Amino acid sequence: MDEISVILNVYNRHYALEKQIECIKNQSIPVKSENIHVWYNKSDDGETYELPQDPNIKTYQCNWNTKFFGRFTLPLLVKTPYVALFDDDTMPGKDWLKSCMETINIPESNGILGTTGVVIHRKAYSAQHKIGWNSLKNPKTERVDLVGHAWFFRQEWTKYLWMEKPASWDNGEDIMFSYLAQKHGGINTFVPPHPENNKDIWGNDTRIYSGEGSDKHSTYRKGGHVQLRDKVCAHCIDNGWDTVKKVK
Repeated sequence: MDEISVILNVYNRHYALEKQIECIKNQSIPVKSENIHVWYNKSDDGETYELPQDPNIKTYQCNWNTKFFGRFTLPLLVKTPYVALFDDDTMPGKDWLKSCMETINIPESNGILGTTGVVIHRKAYSAQHKIGWNSLKNPKTERVDLVGHAWFFRQEWTKYLWMEKPASWDNGEDIMFSYLAQKHGGINTFVPPHPENNKDIWGNDTRIYSGEGSDKHSTYRKGGHVQLRDKVCAHCIDNGWDTVKKVK
């Protein structure tokens, strides 16, 4: 079995880390402790973060907030064929990695995978519908424009995110990754199956934890979040992003 590196991120919501690590270690596809990496962004609240209880987990501590892009530097360093990256409020079901491996090795869905996907209707992020754990459940794999909350991809694709300067360093890494992988590598983006009756294969199993949107640290609560993402989407479309609905 090909090995998977897992990237976790800590920013303010440090209380979820050990639960996330437990979810990773409970995966039906084993992940070695030394293949788990934790990126610590500096807290806005001046909190001191505790390191993982498992000393074999690799950690990276920043004295500033690298926001969304910093954690995406780690996949450049890992040596495994596959990378799984998770937001700090996302708890995968025990068969999530298994589902991703099965999906990515089907030629028609060999692309960036995620647990919640967005299909853009017009030249703006705000004009969209979602597919995945937190919206329209999909019994089969669906192509989308971008994914979030949990990513799964081939390590060799990491380079695409860094082939152009981000439209914004403050947000939109998920948009840029899908756009650039498609533009420079011909790689599309998909949401693996999230059937209502099997949360074990969801990228975020709500039986374990569902903190998305539920506390003061949620990204969407910060002013200008959607407007900025609208601008990032427009930038990508203007520069050649071939969206599902062929938005121009």
